[in-house]
Amino acid sequence: MPDWIYAVILGVVEGLTEFIPVSSTGHLLLTKTALGLPNGFWDTFSVLIQLGAILGVVALYFQRLWGVLIGLPTNPAARRFALSVLIAFVPAVVLGFALHDLIKEVLFESPRLICWSLIVGGVVLLAIDRWPPPARHHDAMKTPLLTAFGVGLVQCLSMVPGVSRSGATIVGGVMMGMDKRAATEFSFFLAIPTMVGAFTYDLYKNVDAIDTSQAGIIALGFVVSFVSGIVVIRYMLDFVQRRGLAPFGWWRIIVGVVGLALLGLS
Repeated sequence: MPDWIYAVILGVVEGLTEFIPVSSTGHLLLTKTALGLPNGFWDTFSVLIQLGAILGVVALYFQRLWGVLIGLPTNPAARRFALSVLIAFVPAVVLGFALHDLIKEVLFESPRLICWSLIVGGVVLLAIDRWPPPARHHDAMKTPLLTAFGVGLVQCLSMVPGVSRSGATIVGGVMMGMDKRAATEFSFFLAIPTMVGAFTYDLYKNVDAIDTSQAGIIALGFVVSFVSGIVVIRYMLDFVQRRGLAPFGWWRIIVGVVGLALLGLS
C-alpha cells in the first residue's frame, strides 16, 4: 500500500484512542507492527501526529482556555487552574527527560509488554469503575493542587507503552476523589502541555531523520488525527458519565489477549 494510506490509518487510530483510556501509543505500535511498517520514521510519525489530536482539545475548549489565559493577571481562579495543570505536568517533564531513550529504544520495541500493559490496565479500569472511591471534586477547573500533583504522578506510569496517558490520569483523578467526568476533563486539559512537550522534544531529537519528502505524509496524519480526535472529545464526557470506564477496560483486555495470541503464532 502507498504511504498515504498508512498515514490515514495511523491518524485515525491516534485520534480515536488518544483521549479514551485504551492507550493510543499501544494501539499505534501494535497497528504499525500489524501493517509491517519499519521502525525509524514511522515511530517518529506516531509521536508527531499526536499533536493533531491535542489541537482538537484546544479547538473545542478554546473559549474556556482563552478565558483562563486572559484572566491570569486578575482572576485568582484562572491562576489556580493554570497552576493545577502545571503542577500535574511537572512529574512527566522530569521523568520524560530522564527516561526518554530507555522508553523509545527499549520499551517501544516490546509488543508483548504493550499487550500485557493493556490487559493489566483493563483490569484496573474494571476495578475502579466497579469500586470507585467517594467523589469529592466535581469540577475539573477547580481541581485541588494536591490532587493535581497526584494525577501527575500517576500519569508517569503512561510512559510504559500500553498503560495509556488518559487511562492513568483518569484513574489517578478518580482515586484522588474526582468524579469520572471531572477526571476525564482534567485529563483533556493535562494532555495539552504533556503532548506538546512530547511532540517538541521528539521533534528535536529526530529532526535530522525527517526530510521534506515526508512532510506531506506527516501533515496528512496530523489532519486525520485532529479530525478524529475532535469526534471523540465531543462524545467522551457524556459516554463516561453514562457508561463508565468498564467498556474501555474490556476493550483493552480483548486487544491485549488477541495481540498476545497473534504474537504467539508469529
